[in-house]
Amino acid sequence: MTFDTVAKPRDRLLTELREHALLKGSFVLTSGRTAEYLVDAKRAILLPGGFGALAELVAAQAREWGATAVGGMTMGADPIACAALAGGADVKAFFVRKEVKQHGLSRRIEGPLLDAGDRCMLVEDVVTTGSSTIRALEALRDEGHEVCGVLAICDRLAGGAEAIEEAAGAPFVALTTIDEVYPERPDRS
Repeated sequence: MTFDTVAKPRDRLLTELREHALLKGSFVLTSGRTAEYLVDAKRAILLPGGFGALAELVAAQAREWGATAVGGMTMGADPIACAALAGGADVKAFFVRKEVKQHGLSRRIEGPLLDAGDRCMLVEDVVTTGSSTIRALEALRDEGHEVCGVLAICDRLAGGAEAIEEAAGAPFVALTTIDEVYPERPDRS
């Protein structure tokens, strides 16, 4: 595929997700639910075209919300936080571990130290129930940090966005939805 730098970043991201991240078959999701398709966003965003588009979008959203730090639960959030830096956002990138590291600095939130006044933008690759994002939110709040918003690459439209907004008390933005990535999916209502 030829990378079109003239197309809007969101359109480029959507094209990359459809081409590289959409998998059809039988899958168990992080939530434990089973699905006939999977959006493995990392397969698209860890390629130049997807990463470039994502960098523009995440950096723009960080600026809009006045974020000073971008991150979330490690693995899903890692490339997204790095994309914010690559896109020119003046932020710190951070990663939240599932549990406190038992050696070294014994930290749960990795990266540059977050200050009390930092405005954290949580990021996630794909949201189904929102449980991973909510765990990251709780870790940030446990350490006294403010969340200014939550951004996901793809919302599976399974209630996660609503759960995250309620828990965060902050806006939720999805760059794409499953309706856009896989409009002909078998479970579409």
